[in-house]
Amino acid sequence: MRNYNKLVVLSLVIYAVLAVAASAVLRTRQDEKGQFYKVEINRITAEIADQMRSAADQPGTNRTDVTKILDSLDLCAYQDIEGIAYLPVSVTDKESVLGFYSGANGTQSAIYPLYMNVYTNGDHDTAADTSRAGDGDFASGGEQLAGYLRFDCHSADPGGLYLLLTQGALLVMELFLLIVLFYLRRHLIQPFHRMQDLTYELSKGNLQGDVKADRSQYFGKFLWGLSELKDALRTSRRRELDLQREKKLLLLSLSHDIKTPLSMIKLYAKGLEDGIYPAEDERREAYCQIGEKAAQIEDFVGEIVKASREDIVQIEVVKGEFYLAELVRWVETVYGEKCALRRCALTVGTYQNRIIQGDLNRLMEVFENLFENAFKYGDGRRIQLTFYEEDYCQLIRVSNTGDPVTERELVHLFDSFFRGGNTRGQQGNGLGLYICREIMNRMGGEIFAECGKDGMAFVVVLPL
Repeated sequence: MRNYNKLVVLSLVIYAVLAVAASAVLRTRQDEKGQFYKVEINRITAEIADQMRSAADQPGTNRTDVTKILDSLDLCAYQDIEGIAYLPVSVTDKESVLGFYSGANGTQSAIYPLYMNVYTNGDHDTAADTSRAGDGDFASGGEQLAGYLRFDCHSADPGGLYLLLTQGALLVMELFLLIVLFYLRRHLIQPFHRMQDLTYELSKGNLQGDVKADRSQYFGKFLWGLSELKDALRTSRRRELDLQREKKLLLLSLSHDIKTPLSMIKLYAKGLEDGIYPAEDERREAYCQIGEKAAQIEDFVGEIVKASREDIVQIEVVKGEFYLAELVRWVETVYGEKCALRRCALTVGTYQNRIIQGDLNRLMEVFENLFENAFKYGDGRRIQLTFYEEDYCQLIRVSNTGDPVTERELVHLFDSFFRGGNTRGQQGNGLGLYICREIMNRMGGEIFAECGKDGMAFVVVLPL
């Protein structure tokens, strides 16, 4: 939880850094763009100076007619300058001066003085010069002030608006991120934090208490499943304890029953040893009694062995119906990938999508055992599923390539704790096929094995 809180703080820090950086970049670009109009003013003043020199060199031309020069300028070549106004120094009308200095509506204005160099030679002026001195001012050594130029520029780039939009977008993104983070914290992190010890308690065998339900839509089913698992484990433990108690009582009862014929055998044997039975008929009777008591002991031992083999696993089957395609889809989904990783070819034959009677979950357990056996004891080249029908039953044949078991071992494959000679040191307890047979019997089906030339095959029989 602390690391998650650090993540929330980190998102706020990143937002602050991005906001400051965006503000600095936009302000810098705005300042750069705001100074660009001065460059264009310098270009225009240079062009005006050139035209005034040209006018001064032509006889009979009024070099002081600045208005015509301004009208001849092509302002389309300039990006920021929208218009140029000229106020001669001779104009003293108050309204004209105020109108000039107030500038055009909606524009930014810059006013510069216009100076002229005047030289006379004979009947007319011979030269006129304008030169730039200082920050865009026209200078001529201070000889004559001709008037003032007002440069009307386009409105400044709305950097403040861009900055506001950028900051608003960053703020919306940060708020959205915080909402997502707090939503995940409430609906995922906190519920998971509350149940983090539950699986540990289950692994330790602590099955007491109930699993508290959670309203989280993500963990509701998970907690419900854990609750069901806990109840199943609790029920299984109770049944196991009851079964062990019953078996112990049975063993105690059988052990007590064995004592009676065993004491009789010892008694007859002692009598024969001491010569208590001198007659042949008496000795024969003693021998018969010993045989009968030994047979009783053998029966008791058989019951003990039977009791030890029964109910090795508790298997419950829920009778129902399902489509064959559901089982095939599960096999292809689960074991298609596993076979691909093992580079084992999985072939699924054609089938008709019949309705099968039985427990789909238990049948999946059967196929899990069959596929795991194929992985362990096959050669990993090919696993094939074929489907066919006989006597109103659906038969599914699972075959794999590899070394088959012998004919002698084949009849014991489904016995508990039996392992064939083809295990090649693979780990196992010999209960997988035994469980498969128990499941199929409880479902009203059957399973049997076949030996082929290049491998083993198991046929699952399902009632339709």
